Amino acid sequence: MKRTTILFALLIAITGAFAQKGKVTSALSYKEAGKLDKAVEAIEETINASNPKSEGSISWPRTWEVRGEIYQAVFQTKDENFKKLNNDPLTVAYDSYFKALELDIKNSFSKSVKIKFTLLIGDLTNQAVAAFNEENFEKALKSFEQIMAIEQNPVYKADDPNAVDTVIMFNAGLAAYNAKNYDKAIEYYTKTTQYKYNGAKTFALISNTYMQKQDTVGALGALKQGLKEYPENGPLLVDVINIFLNANKVNDAMEYLNIAIEHDPKNSSYYFARGTLYDKLQKVDQATESYLKAIEFRDDYFDAYYNLGALYYNKGVKQVDIANAIPSNQPLKYEEEKNKADLEFKKAIPYMEKAHELNPADKFTMESLKTLYYRLKMLDKHAEIVEKMKNL
Repeated sequence: MKRTTILFALLIAITGAFAQKGKVTSALSYKEAGKLDKAVEAIEETINASNPKSEGSISWPRTWEVRGEIYQAVFQTKDENFKKLNNDPLTVAYDSYFKALELDIKNSFSKSVKIKFTLLIGDLTNQAVAAFNEENFEKALKSFEQIMAIEQNPVYKADDPNAVDTVIMFNAGLAAYNAKNYDKAIEYYTKTTQYKYNGAKTFALISNTYMQKQDTVGALGALKQGLKEYPENGPLLVDVINIFLNANKVNDAMEYLNIAIEHDPKNSSYYFARGTLYDKLQKVDQATESYLKAIEFRDDYFDAYYNLGALYYNKGVKQVDIANAIPSNQPLKYEEEKNKADLEFKKAIPYMEKAHELNPADKFTMESLKTLYYRLKMLDKHAEIVEKMKNL
């Protein structure tokens, strides 16, 4: 081939490349003029791999940067017709800016792309919040994850390599949880705990997420890790105790309950819970002491009064069984044991009456009082409580 022919072919190639780059400029001009449909059409033509004329622009970083700008404009437009140009324009913009950096071997466009990234984060944040409020949690999660990917890109984080956006990371966990993507929720929540974000509450969220997976081992592990870092946190202790209680591991629950009381010795709920545990263990004296302690710190504690009354009531019932087991030829012994039962029933009355005062509509309390009054021949009070039950 003659030299002139080679030069002519080279000239054609260069001219074609400039022509395609000119289309990029045209696409940008359309975008600036608000003609987004033409902008999209023009920019897509420049990256059409099946178009031989696109060779010069498809490998040019600026092409992809402009493409990102155009699709961001599609997201931002108020024109409903333009919004129909793409159903996920910010993802197109996101992919385009990353493609621009991939092709930018000479690092000529990093500064301008970084600016575009900053603007894109703003749009993605708005999209994520809107999607979350609309309960489109999958879309919200995707947007939060894209923000995190941008923020971890070396070009974006060059000024502060150690920066971590814990707010976005936490929100990603929240969106994942609501999307029932529990593994991702745990992943993002756990990452935020490394930066102490949201304190002990995040460990509670991790535990709750494990519970949604019916993984009590994972839930318990998260709570125990939280207690290592926040040993005096009451809600974490309560969650641990509840897991043990639900698993019927009374001794383990008691261990953590005693820790909770040690950290918060005036918390009536802890004493009440300890009373119920002692009740389960049939340690009546310790249960009584704990319920009384609960009342000491909260004098309107209905459940504590009721359980105390029930404790004495049940002791009376057991004593009646002892009395009834005595042979009929031992009437004095029977009376002795029966009187012991009546003594327990009498102890139950003031606590049941206080419980009834605190919650006059509770049927169980009223039934207990009716039985107690009848057994102890307190007939006036028995008639009164029967009348109340009729009117309930």
